[in-house]
Amino acid sequence: MSEQESFAFAAKATGGSGSRKGGRKKATGSGAKKKTAAPSRKKAPAGKKTPARKKAAAKPRTPKPRTNATAKDMARKQRDISVSEFFAKNRHLLGFDNPSKALLTTVKEGVDNALDACEEAGIAPDVRVEIHQLAETRFRVVIQDNGPGIVKAQVPKIFGRLLYGSKFHRLRQSRGQQGIGISAAGMYGLLTTGKPVRITTRTGAKKEAHLFELVIDTKTNEPKVKRDETVKWDADHGTRVEIEMEGAYRGGQHSIDAYVRQISLANPHARLEFLPPNPSKTNGIIELPRVTDELPPETAEIKPHPYGVELGVLMQMFRDTRSRNLRGCLQSDFSRVSGRTADEICKTANVKNTRKPSEVTREEAERVHKAIQKTKIMSPPTDCIAPIGEELIEQALRAEVEADFYASVTRKPTVYRGNPFLIEVGLAYGGKLSADDPVTAFRFANRVPLQYQQGACAITKAMTATDWKSYQFQQPRGALPIGPALVMVHIASVWVPFTSESKEAIAHYPEIIKEIRLGLQECGRRVATHIRKRRREADEAKKRAYIERYIPQVAVGLQEILGLSDTARDKVTSNLTDVLERSRKA
Repeated sequence: MSEQESFAFAAKATGGSGSRKGGRKKATGSGAKKKTAAPSRKKAPAGKKTPARKKAAAKPRTPKPRTNATAKDMARKQRDISVSEFFAKNRHLLGFDNPSKALLTTVKEGVDNALDACEEAGIAPDVRVEIHQLAETRFRVVIQDNGPGIVKAQVPKIFGRLLYGSKFHRLRQSRGQQGIGISAAGMYGLLTTGKPVRITTRTGAKKEAHLFELVIDTKTNEPKVKRDETVKWDADHGTRVEIEMEGAYRGGQHSIDAYVRQISLANPHARLEFLPPNPSKTNGIIELPRVTDELPPETAEIKPHPYGVELGVLMQMFRDTRSRNLRGCLQSDFSRVSGRTADEICKTANVKNTRKPSEVTREEAERVHKAIQKTKIMSPPTDCIAPIGEELIEQALRAEVEADFYASVTRKPTVYRGNPFLIEVGLAYGGKLSADDPVTAFRFANRVPLQYQQGACAITKAMTATDWKSYQFQQPRGALPIGPALVMVHIASVWVPFTSESKEAIAHYPEIIKEIRLGLQECGRRVATHIRKRRREADEAKKRAYIERYIPQVAVGLQEILGLSDTARDKVTSNLTDVLERSRKA
């Protein structure tokens, strides 16, 4: 075989190429054949995968190998969580989950603090609320009161720390409970605008006014004072709080305007001024004068009632008590427990009344806890709660709503979980209220309006569960009644069982729902009596119109038939009218 034939045979065996990788090898030398042009490939349009690319894309990626952490690795990642840091990430729990609600919540917390401070100091509250719009979504909220002011050393802690206050550990009626509200509002303003809270306060006419600007360190839940100086202020005493924040100002049911009016309804002893961001539409400041100069009665602090204490809390109280024996602990650390009652509890539990409380075992504490439930103990005192009162509720309704009929009920105090509470109901019917819409329901807890989560509230549940058809109202199944009425329900308690930290709805305790229903039913009976009376009066007026219209014509007919004189005709008219009036009244 010649050299050229050997080369051709080798090229044919390798597919016409000198390389196994599919590429054509250029021939050299005089015996090389001329290379033919390869057919041109059409380029695939951009974004469209060729079959080869589709096959490559469908190939799954190889997962990265797991990096398994050791116990030491996980231990290094553990750290404390500040309460401020927690609520900064979960602001919706405090009522700051959308801009309009955040603006309303800030006003609510500021006004609650102002009213509480004024009442505790025995001062008739004068509260001013201002909303200044700085940009489309930026506002400055100002709340000013004429209260006793705040001691200089306490200002940073009150406005710059969450869970700091004077109301959590005492059992008496107050608007605030947890020590979160106003500091959380300042934290929200800091998170959304970066601006500090501005506080001006003065404790007396002869004292200096102090101006603070501070922020809250969410990692440590500690205040950082940016400014602290003495300033001139016209007010003799009081506090002014300014918070700049992202928000949205809207009208309607959940507007700040409506909220301020509801505050006036539940606090007739307070004078309120409200400056909206658009004062030109309201001709300036909205003023809501006080209905009465008399302040609510002063509430007393009470001790926990044994019926409302759980086993773990009871064991903690045994460890913390200063009493030397179990009998003295039960008698001094609880309300309504006399020495005789304490001896009866210890006897039922089979525990010596001379036993040292700190040495009581868990089993003995459980027997004492069960013995408390079996022992008859007086209900807790009720001087710790201050109701609005039937008379003031009716006066406030008359000042707020033009209606034909008003009713108000204050129930007797009762107990849930050992905590005393009281229910009040007010109702306005008729007048300018819409007859085609569901009744307007105002919910209050310790004189504070509840704006959101109406469907989750015990007050709404009690209202929908009441049979309003018996009281001359229309009512779809499972819904509020329909009619021209406004209903307000107020619960006063040393500890209101809210469903969340934002304090927007009341938990469904059977004792609370029962009392609300009884109050609603009593007001319902009164308004039903009024409605029936109005209907009878309307029927009587209708019948009287018939008498006055047709009897003279009957008398004229008798005159023509019988030939009576005019005098006799008038006498017949008088006699017929008298007979029909007597029969109508009968």
